[in-house]
Amino acid sequence: MFSRDRWDEILQALTANKFRTFLTAFGVFWGITILVLLLALTNGLKNGVTADFGNFATNSMFMWTQGTTKTYKGLPKGRRFNFKLEDVETLKRELPQLKYVSPRNQLGGYNGANNVIRGTKTGAFTIYGDYPEFIKQQPMDILQGRFLSYSDIETKRKVCVIGEDVVKAMYDKEEEPLGSYVKVNGVNFLVIGTFKAANSGDKEEDANTIFMPFTTFGQAFNRGDNVGWMAITANDDTTVTALKPRILELMRESHKVHPEDERAIGNFDLSEAFGRVNGLFSILSFVGYFVGALVLMSGIIGISNIMLIVVKERTKEIGVRRALGASPWTIKSQVLQESLLLTIISGMVGISFAAFVIFIMNYILDQSGPVDNFANPSVSMSVIFTALFILVVSGLLAGLIPANSATKMKPVDALRIE
Repeated sequence: MFSRDRWDEILQALTANKFRTFLTAFGVFWGITILVLLLALTNGLKNGVTADFGNFATNSMFMWTQGTTKTYKGLPKGRRFNFKLEDVETLKRELPQLKYVSPRNQLGGYNGANNVIRGTKTGAFTIYGDYPEFIKQQPMDILQGRFLSYSDIETKRKVCVIGEDVVKAMYDKEEEPLGSYVKVNGVNFLVIGTFKAANSGDKEEDANTIFMPFTTFGQAFNRGDNVGWMAITANDDTTVTALKPRILELMRESHKVHPEDERAIGNFDLSEAFGRVNGLFSILSFVGYFVGALVLMSGIIGISNIMLIVVKERTKEIGVRRALGASPWTIKSQVLQESLLLTIISGMVGISFAAFVIFIMNYILDQSGPVDNFANPSVSMSVIFTALFILVVSGLLAGLIPANSATKMKPVDALRIE
């Protein structure tokens, strides 16, 4: 039940020595501020690092061929070989746990030699021969038109989908890309769509990319059914890391590679790398909580010490109240309320200050542009609620010892103290 007199007493007790109260509250303020900022900075690092993975499905791996390092079945070491389209079918048949197996071929590269011509304009872009499901592995925003289809694959249509930076480089502002042609290494391709990279790890490079049907790429640039590399994604109920040994085993068998030749087939396990990064930042989050909790604990200890001093100073007052019939719980609850009020107010100010600092950091990042390995420092609402819970528990613990000390005094003994 609300008692105005009780709250007047609490406020009077806390404001009796303003400077001491301020210093005591500052410990909690600083502790909760450090806790929230550490977690925000950890999230900023995590956001920056995971952005390097782009928007590619993280339960994926990439695989390509390299020279053999062991002789096998009469074949010499140092032999070069290529994946074939039939390897894709083998993987799909033998491993139903795989969601997508996308064969890919590549031509040119970012900042390489000019390989695309349109009228009097030329440019150097990355050219990929892909299958339609690749857009499900690496989502992108289709700005105009459409992405590749299986009809394009089957009929080997000379069509392409171009990135937004290709449009800027090869077209004037008033020109419409759809329905026009671009010449890639001397072969004309009809533009059927434009796209924008969606949260990619390297948006600039992705925006300078041209996609065309895999089969058309093979025919136009004499690649036949050779596959440069594969992007492989597993179903959600399994990890591609668990399937990787069997994938590599099947490919070694198909191309007569020694079973122990670990270097003949190169691979990059995005799922494994992403798991390591998440594990690292889980540890960093724990460290943030731990360090912040220690700093906060020092503030709580300060409040507990000050409350003990306050109880000591009010010994005679407590004795009078006990003599007039105040119950032990009445005395204890007032001390606990004072401690809790001081802790929550200083803690809420600390959370507000930390939120302001986070806002300033994000504003600076927005104005200055992206920073390597750091982006969008923030904390979730669950962290705020956790901090509030810690504050309430800490406030109660800080006042518990002083409250018990106050109720253990006998009224007669309390009145005798000068």
